[in-house]
Amino acid sequence: MNQIRSGYIAIVGRPNVGKSTLLNRLIGEKISIVSRKAQTTRHRVTGILTDDKSQFVFVDTPGFQTKFVNALNRAMNRGVTQTLSDVDVVFFVVEAGRYDDKDRAVVRLLPKDRPVILVVNKTDQIKDRKELFPFVAMVSDEYDFAAVVPISAAKGRQTDDLLAAARKHLPNEGLMFDEDEITDKSERFLAAEYIREKVFRLLGDELPYSTTVEIEKFEIEGEMRRIFAAIVVDRDGHKAMVIGKGGESLKRIASEARQDMERLFDSKVYLEVWVKVKSGWNDDERLLKSLGYE
Repeated sequence: MNQIRSGYIAIVGRPNVGKSTLLNRLIGEKISIVSRKAQTTRHRVTGILTDDKSQFVFVDTPGFQTKFVNALNRAMNRGVTQTLSDVDVVFFVVEAGRYDDKDRAVVRLLPKDRPVILVVNKTDQIKDRKELFPFVAMVSDEYDFAAVVPISAAKGRQTDDLLAAARKHLPNEGLMFDEDEITDKSERFLAAEYIREKVFRLLGDELPYSTTVEIEKFEIEGEMRRIFAAIVVDRDGHKAMVIGKGGESLKRIASEARQDMERLFDSKVYLEVWVKVKSGWNDDERLLKSLGYE
């Protein structure tokens, strides 16, 4: 087993190109939360895939943010640049047929001293595959990629080709994690992420970006997890939005998040969720650290 190849792979790209969907597809479990809302991923999330030849340790970064400037976005952008300096391989994910200044902003961050694989995602949405050739040629003109792999993360197409392309560049390090591990994140962290995903999925564009989740208590009693969580919003108006008429929205968020947790933790979950207002939380460096942002 000591000849097994293993290493860290960063998944980078502008918001909403499908980075988290790709990570979840590769791992086979929902480690990184997914929603239509840009900037859903705020932390570096590590997913681990081990097969008989390799151990891939994936790092799902936030989409590099240029639209808003506050302490939260500065912390997220620091996370992207730090990750790129720590990995063995980089997956630069773009959306098939779409490439603009937001993608170029990420290209400027790509490291020159390690292999970068261009991952052209959402190929299932292209009607004529011939359209991919000029698109790939245009993007490849902007950077010297180690390989180009067109995929559909949503459909699981050609993800094996992507792993094969990455495997060539991993060092012969042996296993870094146990074979059955799929993430280095705690259950507490994942519980918060699942709740946050449901908030964004169920409330869509109605709710502003300034929402996070704080796990106030996480207890394990035999086969039961008891989780007490606060959804943190910026204003009273946002609080009413999350609670919904007669508390319906909050009940649905809690119910769907609990079902996801029970599947992942393979145990019963008692989940209590409420909403609290912390004005200006996303521009307060000290508060961000207390909520787990680096």
